[in-house]
Amino acid sequence: MATFPSISPSYGISKSSKPNVNKIQFGSGYAQRVVWGINQNPKTWRLRWENITETDSDTIEDFLDARAGQEAFDWTPPDGTTSYKFVCSEWNKSIDHPTLATIDATFEQVFEA
Repeated sequence: MATFPSISPSYGISKSSKPNVNKIQFGSGYAQRVVWGINQNPKTWRLRWENITETDSDTIEDFLDARAGQEAFDWTPPDGTTSYKFVCSEWNKSIDHPTLATIDATFEQVFEA
C-alpha cells in the first residue's frame, strides 16, 4: 500500500461525513433509523495545496495519476495521527505563477483489507 507524499495541504480544507443510515418511515409518522454496515461513516476531504513548487505539485500529481482513482493509498488527515485508506478520483492543477502551482483534490475514505 502506497503512502501519500508528506506534503502538507494549505489551510481552508474541509472534511465531510455521510453516515450510512437506513431509515424506515411508518404511516403513523414514526420513523426508525438503523446504522448500516460496520464502517458506516466514511470521511471525504476536500484538500488544496496552494502556491506550492512545481516539483511538489508534480510529485502529488504523479502519485495521483499512478493510482487513477482505482488504487487506495494511506494518508494521515491533518487533524489526526492515524493514517486511513483513501482514493482520489478527482483533482485539478492550476499553474498560478511560472514556478508555483495549486492542486485541488478530493480524498474519499475506503475500507478494504
